[in-house]
Amino acid sequence: MRIQHNIDVTVETDYVQNQSDPDNARFVFAYTITIKNNGATSARLLRRRWLITDANDKIQEVQGDGVVGKQPHLQPGETFTYSSAAMIETPYGYMQGSYYLIADDGIEFDAEIPAFGLSIPHTLH
Repeated sequence: MRIQHNIDVTVETDYVQNQSDPDNARFVFAYTITIKNNGATSARLLRRRWLITDANDKIQEVQGDGVVGKQPHLQPGETFTYSSAAMIETPYGYMQGSYYLIADDGIEFDAEIPAFGLSIPHTLH
């Protein structure tokens, strides 16, 4: 039996050197996220919540409707990919969060996004 609500999230990150200004504590990171519905029921992504933490433990919380202005409706097996960016004040940090979804069967649920690193090349092993 397939799990009714099973959303997988994969992330790729990139340091955006031409938008960063290390002398002024501005480090910009692009990220591309792929959301895949591995469940048996279609679901719509309604909201997102991010916690963005820099190396000084400064936390930015970002919440809002959908992602990149959209509230994708994912059929079983379907994926949705989007790109965005985050700015922190240190050369490395991390992000984590969750998506809030509602399935076509009316059940509301969260898809957790495990922590992923943000770091300029050659700063971490």
